Amino acid sequence: MLPSKIRSIFYVLLIFQLFSFRHSALSQSSPNIILIITDDQGYGDFGFTGNPHVSTPTMDNLAKKSIEFTNFYVSPVCAPTRSSLLTGRYSLRTGIRDTYNGGAMMSTDEITIAELLKEKDYTTGIFGKWHLGDNYPMRPSDQGFDESLIHLSGGMGQVGDFTTYYQRDRSYFDPILWHNNKQESYLGYCSDIFAGEAIKFIEKNKDKPFFTYLSFNAPHTPLQVPDEYYQKYKDLDPSDGFGADGKPFYAMNESQKEDARKVYAMVENIDDNLKKLFDKLEELEIADNTLVIFLTDNGPQQQRYVAGLRGLKGNVYQGGVRAPLLIHYPEKFPENKKINALTAHLDILPTIAELTGISVPNDRKIDGKSLISLIGGDASNFENRSFFSYWNRKYPERYNNISIQKSGWKLVGKTDYDASIEEFQLYYLTEDPFEQSNLIAQNKEKSLELKAEMDLIFEELIQEKNLTDPPRIHIGYGDENPTFLNRNDAAGQRGIWAQEEIYGYWNVKIAPGTYDFKFKFVKPVPAKGNMYLESGTVVNLHTDNSEGEIDIIEMKGVKLSEMETEIIPFYQVKGKQIFPFWVEVSKR
Repeated sequence: MLPSKIRSIFYVLLIFQLFSFRHSALSQSSPNIILIITDDQGYGDFGFTGNPHVSTPTMDNLAKKSIEFTNFYVSPVCAPTRSSLLTGRYSLRTGIRDTYNGGAMMSTDEITIAELLKEKDYTTGIFGKWHLGDNYPMRPSDQGFDESLIHLSGGMGQVGDFTTYYQRDRSYFDPILWHNNKQESYLGYCSDIFAGEAIKFIEKNKDKPFFTYLSFNAPHTPLQVPDEYYQKYKDLDPSDGFGADGKPFYAMNESQKEDARKVYAMVENIDDNLKKLFDKLEELEIADNTLVIFLTDNGPQQQRYVAGLRGLKGNVYQGGVRAPLLIHYPEKFPENKKINALTAHLDILPTIAELTGISVPNDRKIDGKSLISLIGGDASNFENRSFFSYWNRKYPERYNNISIQKSGWKLVGKTDYDASIEEFQLYYLTEDPFEQSNLIAQNKEKSLELKAEMDLIFEELIQEKNLTDPPRIHIGYGDENPTFLNRNDAAGQRGIWAQEEIYGYWNVKIAPGTYDFKFKFVKPVPAKGNMYLESGTVVNLHTDNSEGEIDIIEMKGVKLSEMETEIIPFYQVKGKQIFPFWVEVSKR
């Protein structure tokens, strides 16, 4: 028998070995995950995609060290991309059908990457743009995020983000943001704030698996940037030096050139913030076991260099939907490579699920595919893959701004609901990546084949439950009290924004109780009018008896029964019917 001292040493070594094995196994199955997305940064807004004017050394270096997917696609606009990214499903399945007009609320029944990762005890945080619903039960905290620091709606300075809207040309500076569903004031520039808070979250959770979703709202409009960055680009001609490489370059007017200068300044600021983040990973000695995924959400909003691609944001042409995707994970994928298979934002959730050993939801259709086998050299699962894309306001329009890709071919509809196949466009992207040669006349059989698949996907998506029975804001439920109803989530007339006289409402589910309502208007309105609140079968009327002009009207002690309905508020005065800018609803 071994002496007791030797036995003790043996047991200590055994325990250490078991702990090391467990830690190794944990690191293999539970990497830290950082998902980074930028807003309206086009395919050409990087050095590594051929732009000599914008300074992106951090992202260029990341591309050199990463798996780069060179045939990767997103949705034409932001909210649809974000819903697909986080769920692995086409956006219409999730209830997302617009970026405002009440169509940017994702069903709470959707399962996000954050919710999946909670199964493996990840700590989860989002910093920046959410754009999938601002009220219970659609907030980040309702969809798997432990910590959230966000602005509201589709962007800072927009009508839905009412805490920054009135800051006008300073809406990106010193903002009031929403930290864990509460308003908090911050000092500094928005991108610096979001990146800085993400870094703090990483530092706090460095000893356990974390998921950080860093969702920059830049370089989305309004194009506001610290002057130190703008000064670097103020004399730049962003149209200079293009066209000699055979790639199309679309002319820019002076306004577009000035926009490009500001965008490039905003992009360089993002690049600097990413350097701080990556340096922190090295400092904390967790870089090797951290999966970094970088992408953009759609094409550029303004005309500028797009690496020859046709179209901009909101368009199903390549310039609107093709985006970079970088996957960097030194412990698992130490060698960089480029992969040209057809891939999409839909694939991120299945990829993370496979890497972490989590099963994807089996009670719904997941449209994405895991990229792990593709990274390993097996492209068989992607050879006959198709990708559907569309974009219209409010609801899908048959054959208008719609496309399908498969095996290098792309069918584009820019036509009417009853169009013949000859009115479509067909491109062979393998030889024509810039969509310059319409081959519809020479390839009718291929066009009809693609159109038949397009029709099947379209019909399937427009019948989805979350589209036919859209998500509702819950009032009086959960921990949200008061509830703020903002213009981004208001349905009604097309194009509700900052207008006074427009018809609008909010789709809600109301808990029974007594409520106080506060109606805020875009600008002061004349007093001595009538405030109406329609909810279900009940109309509440309040006559204002104050003097002069007012910008807030209150209705207190409104009794409501449980119902799923529309809240329709409007103020009648001097022949006008004025829709509130926002509504605060407090349950007593």
